[in-house]
Amino acid sequence: MTRNPWLLIGGWLSLAAALLHVACIFGGPDWYRFFGAGEALAQADARGEWTPTMLTAGIATVLAVWAAYAFSGAGMLRRLPLMRTALVVISAIYLARGLFIVPVLIDASARTPFNIWSSLIVLGYGVAYAVGTWKAWPDLKAKKVTYAVGS
Repeated sequence: MTRNPWLLIGGWLSLAAALLHVACIFGGPDWYRFFGAGEALAQADARGEWTPTMLTAGIATVLAVWAAYAFSGAGMLRRLPLMRTALVVISAIYLARGLFIVPVLIDASARTPFNIWSSLIVLGYGVAYAVGTWKAWPDLKAKKVTYAVGS
């Protein structure tokens, strides 16, 4: 399988997002605020509650798994289970979140720099995954396994 630049880009973007989420855990309330997690989450972290850490660690884990699927689809890692399904679902989630830009642009009260930039960035992730998945589709077909019967 040849390397798929679209899935490589998607994988690196997802990995970077995962690492930024981990950095927020260590950076504390100011990092949560800067990256747009919201004041409630920042205050909960300042109070020492576990909710922000657990939520952020969960998101980082999901993003790291998504990066692994992109790298696998690009031929850099061994084939992961349900490759086609996973890449289609990941693409769809990123694209759906990215298309949040439409209501943000329509509703002036939702038009914050965070909502605009995060939507555009995630839309780019979705395009990278979708184009990469489409280009790799023939290579992503599950391999048939044959077993020899007999002595």
